[in-house]
Amino acid sequence: MTAPVFIVGPEQLREARSGALIALSGAEGRHAVSVRRLTVGESIVLTDGAGVGAYGVVAAVEGKERLEVAVSELRTEPAPAPRITVVQALPKGDRGELAVETMTETGVDAIVPWAASRCITQWRGERGAKALAKWRSTAREAAKQSRRLRFPEVTEMMTTRQLATLLGGAAFTAVLHEEGSAPLADAALPSEGDIVLVVGPEGGVSPDELAAFAAAGAKPYRLGATVLRTSTAGVAATALLLGRTGRWS
Repeated sequence: MTAPVFIVGPEQLREARSGALIALSGAEGRHAVSVRRLTVGESIVLTDGAGVGAYGVVAAVEGKERLEVAVSELRTEPAPAPRITVVQALPKGDRGELAVETMTETGVDAIVPWAASRCITQWRGERGAKALAKWRSTAREAAKQSRRLRFPEVTEMMTTRQLATLLGGAAFTAVLHEEGSAPLADAALPSEGDIVLVVGPEGGVSPDELAAFAAAGAKPYRLGATVLRTSTAGVAATALLLGRTGRWS
């Protein structure tokens, strides 16, 4: 069985070395002890979510929410190149969490919530703050489930104007659009820098948004012959790019 992953603070890993003991407590410790019911001798991985992982075994269990891990190996996952960001228009219902979960499991590096003009869902005030927190929590849990050491960033929600600045600084940009003349599978991709993909809402990207993105250098590309839903287009495109850039090699 693959060792489960739990989150610790970066300061706990900063001075860690083989043979060291690291304590896991709080919510993560409670999940390890009371939910996963880990016992002495079982394998476990601790990570800061920023690329550092401590691999070891449970050395001791104390109460219902604390255990100690004996470290056998430290690993550092290098920063991805190229870095893949998906701009995700806000879907209806729980499809936003589905998109975040599957993109995280696939390997996306950053997710940007986008308030597109044709989005039915709106993030405002307390509701918006709760929705963003849910996306971030979903990304964190999906990263743990998929055994990632480097968790994806979920940024603050952006407007179309803010996205234009993001797109302008990327090495490659694309708007996923069913009417795109060029297939994403044939696009010339950079070996480093940022790749940014824009996934529109169910109602599509508006002409004004397409014009704003084109002015920032983002052209429309299609994925294939079928039209995917907004909650699945990002994961399909991410998988395609991970394969084409060699990150899945």
